[in-house]
Amino acid sequence: MRCSKFLAAGMLLVASTPALAQAPSFSNVGRAATKEEIHAWDIAVAPDGKGLPPGQGTAKEGATIFEAKCASCHGQAAEGGKIGPTLLGSKNDIETFTTLRPVRSIGGYWAFATTVWDYINRAMPRNQGGSLRPDEVYALTAFILSKNGIIRESDILDAKTLPKIQMPNRNGFVPQRFEDIPDERKRGCRQGICP
Repeated sequence: MRCSKFLAAGMLLVASTPALAQAPSFSNVGRAATKEEIHAWDIAVAPDGKGLPPGQGTAKEGATIFEAKCASCHGQAAEGGKIGPTLLGSKNDIETFTTLRPVRSIGGYWAFATTVWDYINRAMPRNQGGSLRPDEVYALTAFILSKNGIIRESDILDAKTLPKIQMPNRNGFVPQRFEDIPDERKRGCRQGICP
């Protein structure tokens, strides 16, 4: 019995040796990304507007783009459709964040207007994220912010004006200055529990 165990273990070792010997070598696979390739993926936009490209747009221009590229999902008046949620909200939406059913509208949920721009740029239209030109993204952002009463329809959005927009619930998420975010270690927080 003992001998058969050793024999079985030896046969298993011999049977697996050729498979190990034939394992592919992965040296010299791939290459370093070029500066242009890195730049193409480096599309992050910060709350202060760092990373926004040149371009501009108005709500009027955005209405035309919205009708052509967004209304099929979000409804003709941005009221929501079968696929996309409503893009409209009210000032009362902020009050819903203390309830079990918060309304995540543009004005109530988004702390920075630059985040709205960044999301449209990265993810819209559905299944075609990144296909819009910067001018189109500025125009769509202006259209949505205008529909929510955050900016006037005549306002021109660009890399300088967009970061200056004060979103209605801006202070509901983070302090005015990032430096004011408390240091959890100084507060005595341990494992996610703060006094």
